[in-house]
Amino acid sequence: MKSGKVYLVGAGPGDPGLLTLKGKRCLAEADVVIYDYLVDQRILACARRGATLIYAGKKSGGDAIPQAEINRMMIDCAARGQIVVRLKGGDPFLFGRGGEEAEALAAAGVLFEVVPGVTSAIAVPAYAGIPVSHRDYASAVAIVSGHKEVWEHAPHLNWATLAGVGGTLVFLMGTRQLRNNMQHLMNSGLPASTPVALIRLGTRPEQEVLVGTVGTIAEVAAARRFEPPTVVVVGDVVRLRDKLQWFETKPLFGRRIVVTRPRTQAQEFVELLEQQGADVVQFPTIETVPLPVYTQLDAALDRISAYHWLIFTSVNGVHYFFDRLRARQQDVRSLGSIRIAAIGPATARALQALYLRVDAIPEEYRAEALIPVLGDVQGQRILLPRAAQAREVLPRDLRALGAQVDEIAVYQTVPPSQANVAELHTLLHTGAIDCVTFTSSSTVRNFIALFAGDEARMLLSKTTIACIGPVTAETVREYGLDVAVQPATYTIPALAEAIAAYFSRQRQTR
Repeated sequence: MKSGKVYLVGAGPGDPGLLTLKGKRCLAEADVVIYDYLVDQRILACARRGATLIYAGKKSGGDAIPQAEINRMMIDCAARGQIVVRLKGGDPFLFGRGGEEAEALAAAGVLFEVVPGVTSAIAVPAYAGIPVSHRDYASAVAIVSGHKEVWEHAPHLNWATLAGVGGTLVFLMGTRQLRNNMQHLMNSGLPASTPVALIRLGTRPEQEVLVGTVGTIAEVAAARRFEPPTVVVVGDVVRLRDKLQWFETKPLFGRRIVVTRPRTQAQEFVELLEQQGADVVQFPTIETVPLPVYTQLDAALDRISAYHWLIFTSVNGVHYFFDRLRARQQDVRSLGSIRIAAIGPATARALQALYLRVDAIPEEYRAEALIPVLGDVQGQRILLPRAAQAREVLPRDLRALGAQVDEIAVYQTVPPSQANVAELHTLLHTGAIDCVTFTSSSTVRNFIALFAGDEARMLLSKTTIACIGPVTAETVREYGLDVAVQPATYTIPALAEAIAAYFSRQRQTR
């Protein structure tokens, strides 16, 4: 039996980009992941396929697995030879009971490692434009647990000392006891006029910041019904927020955007939107799957030397075509002298990654624009591997020019196996979605089908619709809906940029 081990891993403050490289590697190795409430679901996606994910809770006021049970689970799993990641928000050794868990593991003789995380005490203020230290404002920083049970049963916590730090105080988990904590500071001599920032869901697209003073922040928070999780920053460094805030100035900050691409293809688009500050809701309306049989493609591959052109209209077409080539124990040498065309730079890059030179690519990334760059195709034989039930424009136009076109399906698109329709319905109905994106006609049609016709049109009429290009946009318009965003270049980066520009203009006109 292999030796078990436990990694106490800090997941960081929320933004999945702040997970450390070592933390990500541990997740990729783990057999079991025991995670807390504040761990972002996108971080859990780093866990290897097949790993057991166990939710431990730890939400303030919510259900949680008792600490003793968490300790027992870690010890038992390691005893069975499993690799365990105990995944905790922020840093495991900063108010995360990581020290207690390490003690339990050590007492049981379990091998363990601590993987520090980016603490919310530093990162959350930074995302709010507040440096916790500054040459002109603060040369000392104190980090304090804001929980009532901590300061009621901690005789070593000296409020007079905290009030006299002369720098920055950072309270973690400080919402419930905000009024009491501020009163303790004032009673201990800290001026009521001292600036305070209350930061909720820091580093996430939903981040909210309230600014007040030690004397007023409790009333301000109560009026806004500010809920945990929050970080409280006390000190003159808060004054810098007006000049230094950067996260909330991103073009898509506070915007919730739906991505309907297949989950396996959505990563680039999601990351581009998130880099602009968006809160992305992944709602794949299609999945790409292989065909049950490849009789037609196999026949074409048997006579591949007879073709003059091989035309790819999507990255999926490239992947499924070459997957089949490999399954037949063939490789790129089988293509011989055939010329290759691609519609769009992403498709071209997929081919170049296979060390294939693309002979033709149109300036406008749509099927109709490919015809002129192919030259004279009279009497030439063309292989067109693509999705089942694709548009007929390209093969029709090529045949009209005298080409012999073998249009062969190499994959098919199907509705997703799982789609959280009810949740998205609620978000759209309440106006909580700012934009729905479509990157193909299939994503449009399947979205409409998932919500059933008139209902889908009603929901989409409440939000902004963005389409990757004119073909997709025309499909949207066929359902009587307007398209607000369409880039001049029909690529995912261009679509993300166009969405950011659209909402930037909206912000400027407010």
